[in-house]
Amino acid sequence: MNSKFMQFLEDILLPIADKLNNNRYLSALRDGFMVALPLIIFGSIFVVIANLPFLDKLISEDAYAAYQNALGPASAATLSIMGIFVIIGIGYKLTEHYKGEAIYGGVVAFASFLILTPQVLEGVSGVIPTASLGAQGMFLGIFTAFISAELYRFFVQKNWTIKMPAGVPGAVSKSFSALIPITLTLTVFLVIRIIFSYTSFDTVQNFIYTIIQQPLTALGSGLPATIVAVLLIQVFWFFGLHGQIIVNSVFDPIWYALNDENLSAFQAGTELPNIITKQFIDSFLVGMGGSGMTLAVVLLIYLIGRSRQLKEIGKLGGPSGFFNVNEPIIFGLPIIMNPLIIIPWLIAPVVVTIITYYSMATGLVPPPAGIIVPWTTPPILSGFLATGNAWQGAVLQAFNLAVVMVIWWPFLKLLDKNYYETENKETKNAS
Repeated sequence: MNSKFMQFLEDILLPIADKLNNNRYLSALRDGFMVALPLIIFGSIFVVIANLPFLDKLISEDAYAAYQNALGPASAATLSIMGIFVIIGIGYKLTEHYKGEAIYGGVVAFASFLILTPQVLEGVSGVIPTASLGAQGMFLGIFTAFISAELYRFFVQKNWTIKMPAGVPGAVSKSFSALIPITLTLTVFLVIRIIFSYTSFDTVQNFIYTIIQQPLTALGSGLPATIVAVLLIQVFWFFGLHGQIIVNSVFDPIWYALNDENLSAFQAGTELPNIITKQFIDSFLVGMGGSGMTLAVVLLIYLIGRSRQLKEIGKLGGPSGFFNVNEPIIFGLPIIMNPLIIIPWLIAPVVVTIITYYSMATGLVPPPAGIIVPWTTPPILSGFLATGNAWQGAVLQAFNLAVVMVIWWPFLKLLDKNYYETENKETKNAS
């Protein structure tokens, strides 16, 4: 890699990264995700095991249902509600930064989020939808954790606390000291919930999703719209939102309709009418290790990684990434709020989208045949199946992986160097 280019990246990106890493909110965000990482990895492993490609074709329907039901709680108790762990982690770490009682910062953040969360599911009250506790609620959860921790700190610093006499056990004294600050903090969020209940949005979640999703509905289909959709997925993920859930909820009806048109044409033996379909996205973008095609990142880690952090992330993220589950990479590298990798994270999927589109538009590769390939099907095989058992689809996926690796190379090398130098300093200081 050109040394001048590497030096240019260091001169531009490292100062930005240092400033952001010293920001208390971004540090709390990063460390909060680290709290959730072991649980996310556990859930990711069992998502793969529970959804092994084509297992439903090999065993009976009842056996497959029993198999999934047995393993389902592993991901339901971790990935499906990972927002809980992140919110508690952020509240804990931010309060810890202020030298406060960190555990109260964590629980008040979670309680504040629950107050804002709708507690009605399909007409049944007193039930919290798990979707709100997972990736869909992450955006609201992050900002709720920041605000609640700041409010709690503010009320504590104002000395609005109950002082217990000497001789009272420490745990009891701390609990009463936190009573008034926690009460005031939760009251603020209760007022916010009440205010939104009198608006057309009804809840804060509905407000957030409305302002994000409505502008997307006007985009339609085609290459320009697909590039915008792919770019938005990456941007949302960078800020901690589940980009696929947000964007797919708008585009899936369009992509599935185009997919069905191709399937009908494929079965009739006529020309396939569409290039952009649901399987175009799932097999040639997301199906390359997950959002951002991070299987290429895992392969690069094996090739150039020197730091202990990257090597461990590669070991943890490799097996699940092979089956298109990449939470270990997204939260462990990390992808979220990491200025050193924002350029390849945004650019690589767009480049691959353009390459894939024109490869199919020029006839080099057949368009997706409309066959729904299980999302956990590994790359190369999924490209072969999605294009109607065409070898060109597999070759295109391999080529795209190589392209992503080339784009990521200098940035991952810089990230690895940064981690490696930090680890060496810590080792010297410890000795």
